[in-house]
Amino acid sequence: MTNRYKSNYDKFPVVVIDEREVIISGWDRIISKIKKGQSQKIVIECYHGVAVSLIISQLKLHFSEGIIFSTEKGFRKETLMNEFLDPFLTEDRIFGHMSDLNLEVYFDDSELNKMRKEWRQAKGVKIAIGLGASLLCLDPDLFIYADMPRWEIQKKFRKGILGNVGSSNVGEDFFRLYKRAYFCDWRACDRMKQGTFSAWDFILDTTLEEKPKLLPVKNLLMGLEKCVQQPFRLLPFFDPGPWGGQWMKEVCDLDRSVSNYAWCFDCVPEENSLILKFGTEHIEIPAINLVFFQSEKLLGTHILNQFGKEFPIRFDFLDTMGGGNLSLQVHPLTEYIKKHFGMDYTQDESYYFLDAGEDAHVYLGLRDGIDPTLMMADLENAQKGEMVFSADKYVNKFSVKKHDHILIPAGTIHCSGKNSMVLEISATPYIFTFKLWDWGRLGLDGLPRPIHLDHGREAIQWDRNTHFAENELINAIEIINESDGVKEERTGLHALEFIETRRHWFSTKVSHHTEGNLNVLNLIEGSCALVESPTQSFEPFEVHFSETFIIPAAVGPYVISPSGDAIGSQCATIKAYIR
Repeated sequence: MTNRYKSNYDKFPVVVIDEREVIISGWDRIISKIKKGQSQKIVIECYHGVAVSLIISQLKLHFSEGIIFSTEKGFRKETLMNEFLDPFLTEDRIFGHMSDLNLEVYFDDSELNKMRKEWRQAKGVKIAIGLGASLLCLDPDLFIYADMPRWEIQKKFRKGILGNVGSSNVGEDFFRLYKRAYFCDWRACDRMKQGTFSAWDFILDTTLEEKPKLLPVKNLLMGLEKCVQQPFRLLPFFDPGPWGGQWMKEVCDLDRSVSNYAWCFDCVPEENSLILKFGTEHIEIPAINLVFFQSEKLLGTHILNQFGKEFPIRFDFLDTMGGGNLSLQVHPLTEYIKKHFGMDYTQDESYYFLDAGEDAHVYLGLRDGIDPTLMMADLENAQKGEMVFSADKYVNKFSVKKHDHILIPAGTIHCSGKNSMVLEISATPYIFTFKLWDWGRLGLDGLPRPIHLDHGREAIQWDRNTHFAENELINAIEIINESDGVKEERTGLHALEFIETRRHWFSTKVSHHTEGNLNVLNLIEGSCALVESPTQSFEPFEVHFSETFIIPAAVGPYVISPSGDAIGSQCATIKAYIR
């Protein structure tokens, strides 16, 4: 590995909101706070993955006089629920179609009406809890929203302790659990979350079930508002994989006993968490809440009008240092992803090489003169185990080095090779990867990783050949301006893609401006840099090598300069924004 910076990567970034102690921590204090208000009608609406049974057990300890209505018994029978969901799920292990269903569909109408009647007739303190709890009571005295980040849900899937909403499929194949959650469950929960937000009194964090946190929504709003006025980072998460490497262990100071780390997701708001600190306590919330409830200030009107309440830029790491090749793959064009999966935009992407070994390479575009029919036949035979697919026969293989930028518009066959450290800059619908060949290996679950030749055949743009790759996809770098101590370059992405990237080399202060547009950056060279406001509108924000950070559209002007032991040396950032 060629990285020369000591590990100073912050694995637990926190946004400091207020010095006041407003977070209520621990079950005893939380229940005491709920009882103190003497509310008669209490709703605890929950996101998928919240340990509802644990909350109920805590309530029963303290509300012996209260009546608890758990929404779980109101769900449809699974066979009936599947009639609604199956059209969105298909038989495929990975892919479905984006659902437009609301959470009400998950409930049996007669059971829900029966529970509503029982609720109305009940006397004294009554508590509705669970997914869809707000369907029982439209006028609660107290509304608590129990939230859960999606990465935590995925960990519960893997541990075999959580199934899908209203389902008994705990312990089933992770990919199928995730598929239904991604295409159906989370979409319905998100609609309920956004639809009820104005009624919330508190948000409840049960990410650590033994250490729950309760925050008044007025303070949550303050926190979200402060986030979009300054630079911030999301809570990164790291994951091993069959091709994973060793670079992140050193640079990000990760557990050396783990065999490898393949991925780091540090800017995927749909799945990452956001940590807000009040006084000495902090609360963990899904970062998507910021997208939902501070949309315009975070994204800007341009993105909001084009994409709606979605964060369209993703930064993540792909570590193959000491590992293996990624799968040979391709992403669908926009028309295809919309028709088959219900998504409005596709996964255009790029590979920025934070580091590279001497033998690092990338597979990119088809070799000139190949026969598509023969190639697909060889892929099909390889999938059957009848042969080993020769990627070098059909796909270009280019050597790469540190700071190369490889552009990958949808429809281009590609694969990063072993001994490289990739910062992947892409559009957000990351699930839509069609694997064509996975070098004959198994996933960490011991099963063959899913291959999608039928989708891949339709997605590959067969004219993306050697000439196209060499002339349009490899280091299409253009100097924009150069002055004392600062050089700005346009590095991509391709004209077919909607993301623009700019690289700044600097040994002194370099000025930026959001121009009302979301900016996402990574410090790709230098141990430390300082992000400041020329108008002192936010506190100076320190970033370290390889950290991804977000500059909301509302920030406007900001400057970045070398900091700490990087002062006097050259640093570099890469910045992405929507054209």
